[in-house]
Amino acid sequence: MGNNMSSSENLTKQCNHQPDADALDKIHYILIGICVLTSLTALFFGILWFKKYRSRKTKPPLIRVKSITLPLQDPPPPSPTSPQSVLVMAPSDNLEESRLKAQKSTHSVRLQWKPLQQNSRVVRTDLNLMQLIKAGREGAFYKARMLRGTCKGHSLVTCKIAKEGVTAKQIEAEVSIMRKLVYHKNVLQLLDWNTAEEPLVLIMEFVSYGTLRSFVQTHHDKLSADPQIQSLFTIASYHIALAMEHLRSKMVVHCDLALRNILVSRFPWEIKVAEFGLARDLTRMRSRHSTRKKQHRERVPLRWYPPEYFRNNYYSFKGDVWAFGIVLWEMQTFGTLPYPNLETSDQVVYHICAGTRNAGPDSCRPEILQIMKDCWLEPYTARPSFSDLVTILENIIENDSDYVDVVD
Repeated sequence: MGNNMSSSENLTKQCNHQPDADALDKIHYILIGICVLTSLTALFFGILWFKKYRSRKTKPPLIRVKSITLPLQDPPPPSPTSPQSVLVMAPSDNLEESRLKAQKSTHSVRLQWKPLQQNSRVVRTDLNLMQLIKAGREGAFYKARMLRGTCKGHSLVTCKIAKEGVTAKQIEAEVSIMRKLVYHKNVLQLLDWNTAEEPLVLIMEFVSYGTLRSFVQTHHDKLSADPQIQSLFTIASYHIALAMEHLRSKMVVHCDLALRNILVSRFPWEIKVAEFGLARDLTRMRSRHSTRKKQHRERVPLRWYPPEYFRNNYYSFKGDVWAFGIVLWEMQTFGTLPYPNLETSDQVVYHICAGTRNAGPDSCRPEILQIMKDCWLEPYTARPSFSDLVTILENIIENDSDYVDVVD
C-alpha cells in the first residue's frame, strides 16, 4: 500500500510539473523566433545598404554637371494671381527623376546630357552677311543668306554673331531659353547654333524689316500721316503682349524688353520678340532677386528697368510689364530714347526711384496712355499681368475693327 501511495505522489508531481515544462518550451520558441526575425531584418537592411553603396560608387560622373548642361522640364506654373510664388521653386523632383534614370542606364544618361551644340553644323563661313540689323550688348544681328544648302529649309536667316569675350556658356544659356519657348508666332524662332568654335553663332528665322525701333524711325513721315496709325500701333502692341504672355507661361523673364529687341516681318501683324541674352528661366532660380551684382548694373538697360530693381536688386514678371509700358511709349514717340532729358545713368536711376515717369505723347490715344500708366504703377503688385494686357488690347482692337483690317 505504501508503494501505491508513493507511485501516486510521483504521478501527481509529474502532472504538476508538466505545464511548467510546456510554458518553458513556448518561451524558447518565441526567443528563437525573435532571433531569427532580427537576423533576417539585419540581413535585409545590410543587402540594401550594400546595393546603395555600390550604386554610388558606379554612378556615372556626368551626373555631376546635370544642372549646367541640360535645361530642366517645366514644373506646373503657379497661380498667376500670386506673384510671390513664382520664383521660389527648386527643381528637386526633376533632379531626383534624373538621378533614378541615371542609375538604370548609363546609355540613357549619356543621351540626356549631350552638349547643346550636338546637332549644330552651321559655321560663320556658311553665311553671307547681307545687312546689319542691330548691334547689341553681346553681339550683332544680321540678315544673312546660307551659302551651302539651307538651315532647316530656310535659305534666308537672321543670325547673331557673338562679340569677342562672350563665352560659350552665355550663348548656351540663351539657346536654352529659346528652346524652352518652343514655337510662338510672336517670338523669334531659333533654327541652329554653334558654340563649338568662334565666332559663336545663333541662326534664327528671317525677318524682313529689322527692328521695330528702326522701322518706326525710318517710316516716321508715312506712319504719322496715316489716320489709322493709332489702330496700327495697338495691333503691334497686342502682338508684343501675346509674346510676353507666352514667356510668362514658360516661367521666363525677358529682362531686356525694348523696341530695339522687337523685330518686324510685316507691320503690324507679324511682330517678333527677340534677344534673350539677359533672359532668365525662373524654374532654375531659387530667388526672384536678380543674379546680377550691383557693381555690374551699367550692363543692364537702365532706362527700361523698374524702380524695385534699383532699390532692392529685384526683377520679376512685373519688371517686364514695366518695360512693356516703356515699349508702348517708344512706339508712340517713333523710337525716342526714354527719359530724353536725362543724360547720365545716375540721373536716370535717381529720377526713376523718385517717381519720374515719361510724359505721355500728345498724339497717343487715351486707352494706350492709361495702359502705360498702369504698367508704371508702384508697388509692382499693382501692375497688370500680361494676360490682363492681352485682354485690354483685344477689346480695343475689337472696337477698331470697323475701321482697320486686323486679320492675321
